[in-house]
Amino acid sequence: MPLTVITGGTRGIGAAIAQRLARDGHDLVLGYRSDEQSAAATTARVAAAGVRCAAVRADLTTDEGIETLFVAAADIGAVTGVVNNAGTTYRYAALDATPADEIRRTIDLNLTAPILVARAGIAALGNGGVVVNITSGAATIGSPGEYVHYAAAKAGLDAFTRGLGLEVADRGIRVVAVAPGLIETDLHATTGDPDRVARMAPQIPLGRSGQPGEIADAVAWLMSDAASYVTATTLRVAGGR
Repeated sequence: MPLTVITGGTRGIGAAIAQRLARDGHDLVLGYRSDEQSAAATTARVAAAGVRCAAVRADLTTDEGIETLFVAAADIGAVTGVVNNAGTTYRYAALDATPADEIRRTIDLNLTAPILVARAGIAALGNGGVVVNITSGAATIGSPGEYVHYAAAKAGLDAFTRGLGLEVADRGIRVVAVAPGLIETDLHATTGDPDRVARMAPQIPLGRSGQPGEIADAVAWLMSDAASYVTATTLRVAGGR
């Protein structure tokens, strides 16, 4: 049975990925930072699918937090996959209106942390397995006036996906990414713009925002044998934008 570690796995897109992979028979280790209620709820929904699931509180901006995740996974079995989903931005603002410490925290969480998680992940995978990085459509749009530093971090993660995918291909490890576009999650409200999805949806070529489950379906495909010839690339799931 596959065993997958998902960072940021208890809310939003991460929770949707967890539930989708559980339906595919994955045992799961779900990392989260602080929301105990969401962690308990997602764990219960995943367990209802008949798989093993551990929710692990871990700060991914520390070496100890990353180690905690993979120690918990080792207690369950051999890791076969990693989903680097944890990430956020803290506000919508122009760069010169964004505090320097906030920029550093954003890049640390959205670029440095997933690189280090992937580093631990490929060590755990050994020979064979899949690493999926959740990047963002912002990486190619640039997101001027909103969060150019976040977009830059996600662009770095796209480049990392390409490079690492080539680096470990001869070990049978596939490294891929999914770049979501405008998705209905609580990110928009927590960063101060709860109406952003409704306002921006008409700008999407398909005429609507996306749902977390649509990202989860893409991740599930990339982790399956159906995508066995796919590596070192990013799949954009953004409604054409």
